[in-house]
Amino acid sequence: MQESYCSEHSSYGLENHGLTNLNEIFWNLPTTRLYEKILTRGEGRLSHLGPIVVRTGHHTGRSVNDKFIVKEPSTQQDIWWGDVNPPISEEYFDQLHKRMAMHLQTQDVYVQDCFAGADPKLRMPVRIITQYGWHSLFARNMFIQAKPEEIRRHVPEFTVIDVPRFHAAPSLDGTNSETFIIVNLRKRLILIGGSSYAGEIKKSIFSVMNYLMPKRKVLPMHCSANIGPDGETALFFGLSGTGKTTLSADASRTLIGDDEHGWGKDGIFNFEGGCYAKLIRLSPEHEPEIFSTTRRFGTILENVSLDSCTRMIDLDDDTFTENTRGSYHISAIPNASKKGIGGHPKTIIFLSADAFGVLPPIAKLTIEQAMYHFISGYTARVAGTERGVTEPSPVFSACYGAPFMPMHPMRYAELLSEKLMMHGSQVWLINTGWSGGPHGVGKRMPLNYTRAMVNAALDGTLNDVATEKEPFFGLHIPKHCPGVPDEVLIPRNTWPNPADCDAQAEKLARMFAENFQQFADQMTPEVLKAGPSL
Repeated sequence: MQESYCSEHSSYGLENHGLTNLNEIFWNLPTTRLYEKILTRGEGRLSHLGPIVVRTGHHTGRSVNDKFIVKEPSTQQDIWWGDVNPPISEEYFDQLHKRMAMHLQTQDVYVQDCFAGADPKLRMPVRIITQYGWHSLFARNMFIQAKPEEIRRHVPEFTVIDVPRFHAAPSLDGTNSETFIIVNLRKRLILIGGSSYAGEIKKSIFSVMNYLMPKRKVLPMHCSANIGPDGETALFFGLSGTGKTTLSADASRTLIGDDEHGWGKDGIFNFEGGCYAKLIRLSPEHEPEIFSTTRRFGTILENVSLDSCTRMIDLDDDTFTENTRGSYHISAIPNASKKGIGGHPKTIIFLSADAFGVLPPIAKLTIEQAMYHFISGYTARVAGTERGVTEPSPVFSACYGAPFMPMHPMRYAELLSEKLMMHGSQVWLINTGWSGGPHGVGKRMPLNYTRAMVNAALDGTLNDVATEKEPFFGLHIPKHCPGVPDEVLIPRNTWPNPADCDAQAEKLARMFAENFQQFADQMTPEVLKAGPSL
């Protein structure tokens, strides 16, 4: 076994993870050294101005049917088992682990020792062991880098072993396919095989944080966060394609993070040290901060089109996937927070891309409505976010991140309610989807209107504006908002035939109610009443 001591090195060796007889171990290589490995080993190509362009093969998004949690006595009572959190036995996990370790014998591996969580009191030491150099660079971008003196005494609380070239045998290993992402909470170990999509690394650690943090009275959140010039923190919840990253990367505000956060007793803190932005048809006019990262050394561009001669990238080309991605360290955003922490949020925004065209572009929520919509997590799934999705379709994802929530959604909603009441935060529901008709008939809400509504919510302009109660969802819609025509605020006013809008609204309201039945047994009467009125 050879060791590559390019930087500081932990004494906690890889034999602790069952890995022996390896070839060369590249410990905590910095970005420049990783570039050398990636390029010389043919894992990626250098693009104009410095980003690395990589291909992830047939997995261009998360493999949602291949994620499992090991079912074992010490944690099984905590998990909300079902389609979102399917179980796998300890025996299957152990045999996969052993065969994966055998597969890695005599091979090179890369190690990054880092942290999840910017709050020094709550952060979790993690270790990311990868087969590819570009996955090690991804980990270096996305997690919080340890200082040299911290690396020397680094002992991971959770470890990821990511081996894309190792495949499961479903009939032997209890998996659904050759691909697997398995979390073992007792052994504090995650195995990933059969997929080169780097997002699996990031989201598996997020799932772990969503299990551990509530036990410490911290609300884990799939959201972005930023701080205004007045020092007030704001949160943006929403699934991919709703505008979460775009709306939080505002040049006038300080970015805390774009995707994963915790809300503890001292305020908000980022789980990550980087961003993982969707890039398809990215606009330098509308999203200048994110666009600039695609022309920067250290950025990884996943499945982005690259001219083989000029090495120029084409962000409008969806040849490989709609889900093109950019991974970059958060320092690439000029106005990003160096500490990754903020105060308790004054304003919280739930983003939804409504394909039916009936949710109002902005509405003020009560605490009970906030819990209901948080648990519902409605949006329209944008093409390319997951494999096989080629056009927008309505979807509910509890807590705006169901695949990453190991426990029952009510556990997270109760924590949210406690935080809202304790700190007086106001929640707004903003629809970035369609207006004037459903998808295919109406038009997507203009970004400048959405920004105007977000700004008005953030600066308090809408706090005392008169509202109109929407009849199907009971939402309180502001009658006026600076920068937005009054008629746009009321959905049925934008439809050629208001009766058609009512019919679609009733249809969507019934979908909300039907979806919520799976949670009804653990809901309070107040939360149930906060849903649509049928």
